[in-house]
Amino acid sequence: MSTPEHKSYYGRPILKEPVWKPEVAWYLFTGGLSGALSGLGFAARLSGNEVLARRALTLAGTVAAANPVLLVTDLGRPLRFLNMLRVFKVTSPMSVGSWIVAAHGTTSGISTGCELLGILPRTRTLANGAAAALGLGMSTYTGALVADTSIPVWHEARRELPFVFASGAAMTAGAAAAAVTPARDARPARLLALMGAAGELANLWAMERRLGALIGEPYHEGPSGRYGTLGKRLTLAGTAVLAVAGRKRAGAVGGGALLLAAGALTRWSVFKAGFASARDPKYTVVPQRERVESRAAG
Repeated sequence: MSTPEHKSYYGRPILKEPVWKPEVAWYLFTGGLSGALSGLGFAARLSGNEVLARRALTLAGTVAAANPVLLVTDLGRPLRFLNMLRVFKVTSPMSVGSWIVAAHGTTSGISTGCELLGILPRTRTLANGAAAALGLGMSTYTGALVADTSIPVWHEARRELPFVFASGAAMTAGAAAAAVTPARDARPARLLALMGAAGELANLWAMERRLGALIGEPYHEGPSGRYGTLGKRLTLAGTAVLAVAGRKRAGAVGGGALLLAAGALTRWSVFKAGFASARDPKYTVVPQRERVESRAAG
């Protein structure tokens, strides 16, 4: 008598669902946004585009201030976040990420404070550079963090998720900067947003192709599927608006808003997909059986 392929012990989930609250989904969005804005602002300053540099760096500091708030809200108490900084473990994305968040928030805050008050130019420059370097980690480490779990839809996409998050961070940072910067100074921001949008769509396609029909199913069904589909549509719409009308104020604001919404929806899609993947045993039972059979055949 054959047994059903997708069953676990009494049909119960094999993996526990993530215990993360919705604040983590928003942090996946704001973390990448603040990190990429720091890099954009520093690059603009090096190129002599002071208007774009000031707008991007001020936005970076403002958004970066939300990151620890979201994490502390998820953890429940500030002391829990501080306890995570007691050690530094290179093999742990959580440990490395905690230090990146703290260091990036500090350097972004110093940079923004000096920017707004017009003081300590050397300190501002050093803080700008440090925030930009740390921004690379902020834009990608969250992808490594969620992939460093046993949840199939995240773990099996461990090669693509950091690139998905990095391209999405570039898209949203460029979109936000383009929306608040005069068009004559915002060209680099528009280009960053358009390249990031193209990169995110390409990386999402590669990720879903690698996951296949079964493991990648959460990205096509339920809340995660709806968020993902809407996110892709808004990415295409925002790209079109920014490319065609981005040199005008209304086009920059409209296209930027669409791309920011698309970036947030994509992060929510990834977040929700993890819960669906852990909840249903079929995403764990069948892939595990296939891996065992593959090793036996080899």
